[in-house]
Amino acid sequence: MTKDKLYIVIGGLALVALALGLYVYREETKPSGVEIQINESGISVEEN
Repeated sequence: MTKDKLYIVIGGLALVALALGLYVYREETKPSGVEIQINESGISVEEN
């Protein structure tokens, strides 16, 4: 494997790790509880 291909593989793995970290961070910082929305189509209640 040449150095260029190795750098591409390492860069791809770094991007995957970054994306996974962002996903986990967003899931952990979501507010817990009940979300109530009132709009034109009525009332919506969702559990977080």
